[in-house]
Amino acid sequence: MPLRQWIKSANFAIEGILYAAKTQRHVRYHLYAAIAVLILSYILGITETQFLIIGLTVITVIIAELFNTAIEDLVNLLSPVHHEQAKTAKDVAAGAVLITAIGSLVIGYKILFPAILTFFRKGFPIAKHTGEEVAIVSFILVLILVVIAKAYFGKGTPLSGGMPSGHSALSFSVWVAISYLTRSYAASFLCLLLAVGVAMSRVTSGIHNAREVFLGALLGASVTYLLFFVFL
Repeated sequence: MPLRQWIKSANFAIEGILYAAKTQRHVRYHLYAAIAVLILSYILGITETQFLIIGLTVITVIIAELFNTAIEDLVNLLSPVHHEQAKTAKDVAAGAVLITAIGSLVIGYKILFPAILTFFRKGFPIAKHTGEEVAIVSFILVLILVVIAKAYFGKGTPLSGGMPSGHSALSFSVWVAISYLTRSYAASFLCLLLAVGVAMSRVTSGIHNAREVFLGALLGASVTYLLFFVFL
């Protein structure tokens, strides 16, 4: 089925991200930085255009690091012994990452530094955002945290198994977001039932144990609730 094939392909792609996060500390550092920059940008209340520029910059750095990891592994496969051209290929790939990292620092400085100065001068005001924006950012942050956690524990694949349950984390994040957005007890209850159903299906199918599912649900719900509490 096309959907099943798409899910399988997506699992392979995310598995590559997990591999890079598990084996390359710089990838983990960039993921940490992505979370920090995303939250800082929301606190400062930069414009939508500036936020998009920051987001694209972060994505570019992570992509460069992923390509660097792929090139390093490919070179190691083709040239297991030391070779000058193999070293050159690795150095060039690392140079590409360095250029994107320096560029991201310059862009971040030009956009965030003036906003930080204004933030301190006004007495630490936290910018507020629409519920839809907070819901999207919450979903992205929960997804990044799931990748980091699975890379740290080193078990399971992105969409199957491991600590924590990504399905539970994302479904409970959606539940909290829907509860805030609709302010409807009926909608919240129905979404809760769906989230619980997703979590239980991971246990009954043997993909996760109860602890992995519980911690995933706790991660998704708590992060989303905290962001709505602070920014809405």
